[in-house]
Amino acid sequence: MRLIINSGGARAIDDWRSNFQAFAPELEVAGWHEDVDPASVDYALVWEPDPGRLATFPNLKLIISAGAGVDHILADPQWPRHVPIARMITARTQTEMAEFVLTSALMLTRDIKRAVDNQARRHWEFFDAARIAAELRVGIMGLGHLGAASAQLLARVGFQVSGWSRGNSRLEGLPTYAGQAQFGAFLAATDILVCLLPATDSTRGILNAATLSRLPRGACLINAGRGSHMVEQDVLAALDSGQLSQAVLDVFEEEPLPPESALWSHPGIIVTPHCAAIPDRKERARHTAFLIGAHERGEALPNLYDTRRGY
Repeated sequence: MRLIINSGGARAIDDWRSNFQAFAPELEVAGWHEDVDPASVDYALVWEPDPGRLATFPNLKLIISAGAGVDHILADPQWPRHVPIARMITARTQTEMAEFVLTSALMLTRDIKRAVDNQARRHWEFFDAARIAAELRVGIMGLGHLGAASAQLLARVGFQVSGWSRGNSRLEGLPTYAGQAQFGAFLAATDILVCLLPATDSTRGILNAATLSRLPRGACLINAGRGSHMVEQDVLAALDSGQLSQAVLDVFEEEPLPPESALWSHPGIIVTPHCAAIPDRKERARHTAFLIGAHERGEALPNLYDTRRGY
């Protein structure tokens, strides 16, 4: 069996081969730009594949996203619709995202950015921590594996957690809202809004002026879902008006975030470089080997892209 990899560039391929030797020594691993017979490729592990390339592999059995999202694959108008796509969601991915959301929520609660900005100015300013976790309501948009893991960790720390999804998802022991009919009530009961939705046509631009206006004044935003969820000018306007007090932003419409972007320098924003939940190569190789093995045995695969749901 041959696996072709487009993740990390040519310099990463030796590392990939070493990791797969530990988990699937029978796999022949090829780099994306190596000269291979397209008919010999059985599996592809990719991130932002060149448009049209996946369609050149006539015997491709499974496309594996190197990340949790698949929008970078769907951006290729020629991606082979008959080939299933598996998302890279592992136990480690869930842990990493949950810890990122918790870290962000605690930073917002204790106004850590204010302290960091003061340090940069060598300015000593004593300020009280206005609130503690138990006094803050965190609302999570998107209750898939990552959203559920984040909700449970936040709740264990003491935050008041609720969730919202387009369908009728549930969180064990925590209140949930569903659909547009309950969206307003969810937002009104949220002090820190966390977006972990998938990237679909229906979620594009959901973090807009209308949504943000329904939050309590002075609420905070954490976006670790997709850059397409956020209307950047609306977020900036909400921060400038005081409707939002702070935001932690990990994902952006254009990445890397351009140096001229106003998001970099806004005093109410913490920018992180799309690093919330990225398993290392060893973990991704392990999970990829599991997926390939399960597929070869004819077993059902977890977290496959569903064309009907859009994720």
